[in-house]
Amino acid sequence: MNVQELQDVARQVRRDIIIMTNKAGAGHPGGSLSATEALVALYFDVMKGIDPKDDKNPNRDRFVLSKGHSAPGLYGVLCERGYFGREEFDHFRQLHGILQGHPDTKKCPGVDASTGSLGQGISIAVGMALGAKHTGNPCHVYTMIGDGESDEGMVWEASMAAAHYKLDNLTVILDHNGMQIDGTNDQVMSLGDYRAKFEAFGYDIIEVKDGNDMQQVLDALHAPDCPGKPRLVLLQTLKGKGVSFMEGQVGWHGKAPNAEQAAQALKELEG
Repeated sequence: MNVQELQDVARQVRRDIIIMTNKAGAGHPGGSLSATEALVALYFDVMKGIDPKDDKNPNRDRFVLSKGHSAPGLYGVLCERGYFGREEFDHFRQLHGILQGHPDTKKCPGVDASTGSLGQGISIAVGMALGAKHTGNPCHVYTMIGDGESDEGMVWEASMAAAHYKLDNLTVILDHNGMQIDGTNDQVMSLGDYRAKFEAFGYDIIEVKDGNDMQQVLDALHAPDCPGKPRLVLLQTLKGKGVSFMEGQVGWHGKAPNAEQAAQALKELEG
């Protein structure tokens, strides 16, 4: 796909996020919308061996959504990629549905790890990358973490291990929209200089000034690996990206749009 085609997919995924959360009356649209370009880039351009008809290929690249509450964004991408039909959106966050509030690998095709408890996803991804190193598996492991999640000590314990074991087959993507459930990062728990922190923990860093610009995201994710180091792709993103009344508003972290708001959002996302 070219960049325009990827942008078109991203627009549809944003519509899917609105549709899902509105139908359920619950969910996390803000951080799903900020992460959309990265998720689309991974599944439609970057990751190797991704095939809905062979989703257990042992050599496929892996993705772990460590900030599991942004599941609507992942589900939108998996649907557009062909893992399941759009009818599943009607059962988002419903009992017995495959699209639970957080990704469930036992229920949803294409999900490589069940996540939700913040900090655990990156820890799982480190284990996957370490296992691949030990067995000679050529796969690359990608994981996405969030701002609020980075308050968790597990993120930094996992990062120490990633550097110690020289996991250059691991890419951590930070969706840095500057907000978490209770307010801005600085209001809740300032982490200061993200870049300096991750460098101190042994990462190779690529910083993306606009993490909602598809070309910038692609350039970062396709950059050559740094031998012996895990990588952090630090995406500067906008919470609620693509929906005017959600952009930069912390209140849309975990609140679903009502019918009127959903209609407005979908109209803005018509393209």
